[in-house]
Amino acid sequence: MKATSTSPKAKDKLLRLGAVLFWLLIWQLGSMAVDQEILLVSPVSACATLIRLMGESSFYQAVFGSFGRILAGFVLSAVLGVLLAVLSCALFPARVLLRPLLSTIKATPVASIVILALIWIRSTNLSIFISFLMVLPIAYENVLEGFDSADPKLLEMARVFRIPFPARVRAIYAPAAFPMLLTAVRLSLGMCWKAGIAAEVIAQPRNSIGSALQQAKLFFATPEMFAWTLAIILLSVALEKLVVFGITALQRRMEGMPCSR
Repeated sequence: MKATSTSPKAKDKLLRLGAVLFWLLIWQLGSMAVDQEILLVSPVSACATLIRLMGESSFYQAVFGSFGRILAGFVLSAVLGVLLAVLSCALFPARVLLRPLLSTIKATPVASIVILALIWIRSTNLSIFISFLMVLPIAYENVLEGFDSADPKLLEMARVFRIPFPARVRAIYAPAAFPMLLTAVRLSLGMCWKAGIAAEVIAQPRNSIGSALQQAKLFFATPEMFAWTLAIILLSVALEKLVVFGITALQRRMEGMPCSR
């Protein structure tokens, strides 16, 4: 009988699962060693609390509120980042002018932006704005890097045959930029969630995870804080899968479209 060999993809999944189980075990042992739930709850207690919260309507109001705001900020920044990258690709002065602005956004601490933004923006919309700012530089720089890596021979051919710039973007630049856009999504979504929830903790909008976290902290409800944190992680992973699926589907659709002059 031939021994069945595990595929590399299956091995990778098993290794990831093993790593997750290892750290869950460390967490459980740490909780047992501390033996004070107010300081460190066990993963079992955190999951049980999350299940209990899922039975309350306020949980879904907070989840959908935060999810909608953070998703809106992400989508707006991704779209604007792509458009600015196209503009910088077409016009070099735009690239020069945008560089210091986006570098400043990247270098400014999130807490400083949140506090300053509260002067001009309503607390309800603050997480949208913060998520937008966190993603914009990453989306812009990665997509622009993808444009810059486009095949120079194809670009020269497009110039010789006088292919319009919009057609070049779709046929040459977009295929080069899609892998970098996926990288930007994976890099920015976690940061987007962290910054968005941090903004909610400070601004305290209604129906938000950040507000629920702050309330749990005020009442020393450590299991609820861990449960909400677990919910944030699960939502972040789900949103990443959703966005990556959408971008991949768009890429396949664009690759199947004929290039018109």
